Amino acid sequence: MARIAYDSPAAMAYEATRHLTDEGLADWRKAITRHLGPRPGMRLLDLGSGTGSWAQAFTTWYEGIDVVAVDPSEAMRARSVYQPVTPGDAAHIPLDDDSVDAVWISTVIHHVPDLAAAAHELRRVLRPDAPLLIRSAFAGRHQAITLFRYFPEAVRVLDTYPSVVDVETAFATAGFHTVACEQVPQTTAASLYEAATTLRREAHTLLHLISDDDYAAGLARLRRAARTDTGPVIDALDLLVLR
Repeated sequence: MARIAYDSPAAMAYEATRHLTDEGLADWRKAITRHLGPRPGMRLLDLGSGTGSWAQAFTTWYEGIDVVAVDPSEAMRARSVYQPVTPGDAAHIPLDDDSVDAVWISTVIHHVPDLAAAAHELRRVLRPDAPLLIRSAFAGRHQAITLFRYFPEAVRVLDTYPSVVDVETAFATAGFHTVACEQVPQTTAASLYEAATTLRREAHTLLHLISDDDYAAGLARLRRAARTDTGPVIDALDLLVLR
């Protein structure tokens, strides 16, 4: 079960706001390329593909790559910019054993209720020594994310997410080991004003799970800061790479 309901309003909010520009993704492209080792004919599973922005990016960046998109939400699948998308989740991946060369999981790991079960299911579909790339905000690692500056109450929600150690420990039960863990910067918005005017609460689990009063106070702080802060919004999320 996801922490929030990925229904039509949430899917619409993601579709409208949770897509980074090519320029904003530049450092992610470098990091992913370094750890993925893309090649023509590679089969990549995008697990929890959402509205398809990452699956679409991979097919644009890497010629000849075969992206298999899987997502449990019917609303997300319907709005995905990448098609087809197959129903499934981390405990039930609709693929054969040893059938993918890599797995990408972006801002999804905190929705997985049983990390060890997911680890074994991913081990089943991955070919030997294939990489698993997990992009996430992990518990205890909020300092490089602008959102928490204006919504400090959301840190308490983040701290209920899995930590890097939690994920490493759970995935070790299926034979995975850590290859790398690095922070990757991204340009989330051209300005704080843009971030404030386009923010959709439904698109952020962290904001959805704080109180209405805390959300209103944070939005007011963000809007006040946007009057004077004119620079781009640079955030950094973690990339955890396992094999």
